[in-house]
Amino acid sequence: MRKVYFVGCGPGDPELITVKAKKLIQKADVVVYSGSLIPPAIIKMCKKAKLYDAAKLVREEIFKILRDGALEGKLVVRLHDGDPSIYGAIREQTDNLRKDGVQFEVVPGITSFLASAAALGCELTLPGVTQTIIVTRAESRTKVPTREKISELAKHKATMIFYLSVHLVSDIVKEAVKGGYPKSTPAAAVYRASWEDEKIITGTLENIAKKIRDEKITKTTIIIIGDIVNPKHYEYSRLYDKTFSHGYRKAKAIS
Repeated sequence: MRKVYFVGCGPGDPELITVKAKKLIQKADVVVYSGSLIPPAIIKMCKKAKLYDAAKLVREEIFKILRDGALEGKLVVRLHDGDPSIYGAIREQTDNLRKDGVQFEVVPGITSFLASAAALGCELTLPGVTQTIIVTRAESRTKVPTREKISELAKHKATMIFYLSVHLVSDIVKEAVKGGYPKSTPAAAVYRASWEDEKIITGTLENIAKKIRDEKITKTTIIIIGDIVNPKHYEYSRLYDKTFSHGYRKAKAIS
């Protein structure tokens, strides 16, 4: 078959894995998975696969396992937490497979920022507040282009979502305020969204960093900044407004 499946297994809750993802990992002969980020309950779904913990491997070793397994005609799965396309480092893997004549398919998964929004019970694109989501990370070992500095992105005052950055929350707050967010802007942090030990922290840019430090949280956390976290006002959707007609419904005179 000469094919590798890059499979997203969702944010943590085993019931949030897609049907397609579950079928693939149950049938897989080889599974390279993202270490402790994959819940044990999902690893147990791998009924017959030879398992490789990617946390213990370097890039070249992962490439070789994926390529060799596919060339041997095995069903090979590279299992990612969340969705493979978001901070999943899949391009370097797929490009190398393509060079060796190996096909690939990406199976999307529910990413942790969506699970975090669900945990908060918030709407990320709220009419009258914002219709834009900016997903990014704070600069650390991985450089961020100058045009994408937090202070530049913050000028939009849209919903901002940060991956891989909770240990830099003080820097995030400083840059967000520099970019134009008031210190009173609502903010939230969701630790291990959808896992059994999920933790939710809410506050404002003025106090969210201290609240996170007080909880001693340093990893696997999504940070969300914006009025959508705790909106003071918003507009109702036009889609369901009684005065609004569209292709499936005429406006209705309802008192």
